[in-house]
Amino acid sequence: MIISLFRRISLRTQIFISMILLVFLACLLILAATFLQYQNESIDYNIFRLNRKERQLRKQIDYLVEKNDLLKKNDSVWASYKEEFGAVIKIHNVNYSVFNLKGKPLFTSFLPLKIIANDYSLRADFLSAILTKSDSRILEKNNDEIGKFQSSYSVLKDGFGNPYGVLFFPYFEDVSFSENELSTFLQSLYQIYLLMLVVAIIMAYFISKYISRSLETFREKIDQTGLLKENEKIQLKNAPRDIASLINSYNKMIDELEKSATLLARTQREQAWQEMAKQVAHEIKNPLTPMRLSVQSFQRRFSDDDPDNAKKIDEFSHMLLEQIDTMSDVANAFSDFATLPKPKLVKSDLVEITRRSLEIFEGDIIEFNTSDKEIRLRLDRTQWIRVTTNIVQNALQAVKQGQQAKIKVSIKKGQKNVKISFADNGIGIPKSIQSKVFEPKFTTKSKGMGLGLGIVKNIIDSHKGKIEYTTGDNGTNFVVTLKL
Repeated sequence: MIISLFRRISLRTQIFISMILLVFLACLLILAATFLQYQNESIDYNIFRLNRKERQLRKQIDYLVEKNDLLKKNDSVWASYKEEFGAVIKIHNVNYSVFNLKGKPLFTSFLPLKIIANDYSLRADFLSAILTKSDSRILEKNNDEIGKFQSSYSVLKDGFGNPYGVLFFPYFEDVSFSENELSTFLQSLYQIYLLMLVVAIIMAYFISKYISRSLETFREKIDQTGLLKENEKIQLKNAPRDIASLINSYNKMIDELEKSATLLARTQREQAWQEMAKQVAHEIKNPLTPMRLSVQSFQRRFSDDDPDNAKKIDEFSHMLLEQIDTMSDVANAFSDFATLPKPKLVKSDLVEITRRSLEIFEGDIIEFNTSDKEIRLRLDRTQWIRVTTNIVQNALQAVKQGQQAKIKVSIKKGQKNVKISFADNGIGIPKSIQSKVFEPKFTTKSKGMGLGLGIVKNIIDSHKGKIEYTTGDNGTNFVVTLKL
């Protein structure tokens, strides 16, 4: 989840956060390493002190034993020298106890609970373990009601290396000073690292801004790039090598894009002219065929002596004029579609213009409703009349033959726009051709060029409006939306 969220943020923010995290983790690692190092040094220092004090204590005990010739004396004799052994405690400021080779106490000043519980004696197995060890010594960590301390059990030997007893030496660490020193040291480190973190944040901000500056320029240029636009190349000085490589690739792409755009425009123009030529040829060819057949039929039927010559010539002329009118309509329709003038937007009453454009149709066919008596907006009057008549004409042609046409035209004003709907009771638009309704040249009728709704779409687009429709078995409803 965190990785996914991290990937969604910008590269500049990623660099900024990464640099801060690296510095923060480095500070934590250095603090942890410092703490562990300090702890290890403290342990080594205490072991060194324990060994040093134990050596001094052993020398003092060996001196007393040799001075008072206690090696060959009974255990009870040691009690008479208790004051001398007790003086060692005051001299070295330590506690200790001495046991014979059977584990019985010869002199005691401090004993842990486990020895006291064992009748102030060392266990036989523990004593055997000390005597058999190569260094004749055992270190233990103790934790009882008086606190934590280390216990050293070592074998006492005479000048010939023969054991004569076991020394118990408890070592209590003075942790108060080391802990205070460590706390003071870590507090100083905290302040230094806090300052480092603030400096790292400032540096990370400017470094991330510098690194991402080239990419931001690159992104802005890409956003402005388009096939039909005049694209500019990126000229960026002192860019990093990777960014410079990206910029070079982008500039090459711009060159290729311009070539492709030029080729595409030329191809589209050629295809458009070809399609237009085919359509014009097809539409003109339709009336030429009956004209040719009519001329041939007239030639066969014409006779100088025929009294009906005048009637035949009149019928022949009427037929030719009809086909010529058809060809003229074709030319005018293509001319209108190709050279549709720019709209002359003038504040006009939409309701009044729509009502007048509907008056050319039979009154009982059109049902007109409006939410407001007057709706004024910027409109090209002539073009809007063409929109209305084209949509209504298409609606009339969509009604089944023999069925009474009924078209409902309604205008509804909203807060920001006005919607004009044209609902008919025709057969609807088949699903297979719904995507082609506004395409030029497309038609399902036996007559017409299929340019009516294409012209309507162009006019509405030029008015910055939109046209939509819903269709079904009971008819089609075209909805035009214009901004107020």
